[in-house]
Amino acid sequence: MRTTNIGIVLFILLFSTQFLSAQPFQTVRIPIDKRHFSSPAIEAKIAEMQVVLQSNPVLAWLFTNCFPNTLDTTVEFEMINGKPDTFVITGDIFAMWLRDSSAQVWPYMPYMKQDKKLQQLIAGVINRQVKCILIDPYSNAFNMNKEGSEWQADLTEMKPELHERKWEVDGLCYVIRLSYEYWKRTGDISCFDADWRNAMQLIVRTFHEQQRKTDNGPYRFLRKTAKASDTQFGNGYGNPMRPTGLICSMFRPSDDATTYPFLIPANCFAVVSLKQLAEMEKYVLGNNDFAIDCEQLASEVNAGIQRYGIVNHPKYGKIYAYEVDGFGNFLMMDDANVPSLLSLPYLGYCRTSDNIYQNTRRFVWSVDNPYFYLGKVAEGIGGPHVGQDMVWPMSLIMKALTSNNKKEIAECIRILKTTHAGTGFMHESFHKDNPAKFTRSWFAWANTLFGELLIRVEKENPELLYN
Repeated sequence: MRTTNIGIVLFILLFSTQFLSAQPFQTVRIPIDKRHFSSPAIEAKIAEMQVVLQSNPVLAWLFTNCFPNTLDTTVEFEMINGKPDTFVITGDIFAMWLRDSSAQVWPYMPYMKQDKKLQQLIAGVINRQVKCILIDPYSNAFNMNKEGSEWQADLTEMKPELHERKWEVDGLCYVIRLSYEYWKRTGDISCFDADWRNAMQLIVRTFHEQQRKTDNGPYRFLRKTAKASDTQFGNGYGNPMRPTGLICSMFRPSDDATTYPFLIPANCFAVVSLKQLAEMEKYVLGNNDFAIDCEQLASEVNAGIQRYGIVNHPKYGKIYAYEVDGFGNFLMMDDANVPSLLSLPYLGYCRTSDNIYQNTRRFVWSVDNPYFYLGKVAEGIGGPHVGQDMVWPMSLIMKALTSNNKKEIAECIRILKTTHAGTGFMHESFHKDNPAKFTRSWFAWANTLFGELLIRVEKENPELLYN
């Protein structure tokens, strides 16, 4: 195996050098000696895709830069007390988000069986996430150690291990999603030790607390800021809500404050994740009582979605609302960050063909969504986080990943490959009329997700990649 891996690497290096030297693009991937982690399986996939994309050199270049970006630049791996530990930063912010760290390594999971070190790296992400949850299940982002952060003065229960303490339902869902996929793909249960079990119990307890059936629960957040979306209403508890069985989320996956406490895409994600956790608890750990609790909570949350999260739009019919409060008030929009309404099939909540989802999809990808932008060079969904007229590549990638329409997919790829502003990477967002105006030149989640898209298209509709 060792000889084979060395042979693969040598072939890749030779092929990549010859390929890139023949293209009118300068290499922007960081040098080999500066990469944080190298996977022979991922390098082999890059070489394979370069052959597939040889008639489309722009896509070949983008894939080569983007797909390995998480491994190249954001992971810090070590063994701690005999267990793998992987700290994953988002890119230009030196902190680990539960959401981003899961999403960044997700596209590498199909290659774990070919590369045991890659599998160990991802097991290390799970172990690090468990540590984070045991420190504070209400925190969205963590420091590598106890460095503190610029947000230590926030009016909430900050600790030096926390980078930020914005309560987001999706962060805990992503942790379950990663563990579940790791188990399904490898059969390895070594990560599911006493700490993991305690963390899963804490996740479910936190979900129960944030159903707020009897009181507001222990979480509260306020920040002294000029940006309204960086703090919360109601003395830090959010706007009023009526208990519905849904789970309150004080912040969205964009890290922006929710307007109404029940964020529907996050609750949809929770339904999927709780079912996955129930399966692991039942079949891996034999913890039937806790599995039943997870299943019952999933059913209760789903009933709340069906009763309160679906509204009648005058133009599109029955669609999913973005946020609700249980009093009958709802917010009609979608945000590019995942979980979004657009991403529901990607996360496993519903089929792409589902009628309500299709109605919702038509709404969110239209000017009736206040955060959909149609410009001179691109169209797509953004969000309040970076302001008006800024399209997020993530929305275009997610539209393609949830589409069965070849023309739609091809158009998404066309926009993505023409709006990187010559950088060779995806960005957080770019202006709908001018892609040279963008935010975050180093945003690993979008880069890796773009790689996931091209791999899927190559498998299902390869002709869309040829020109």
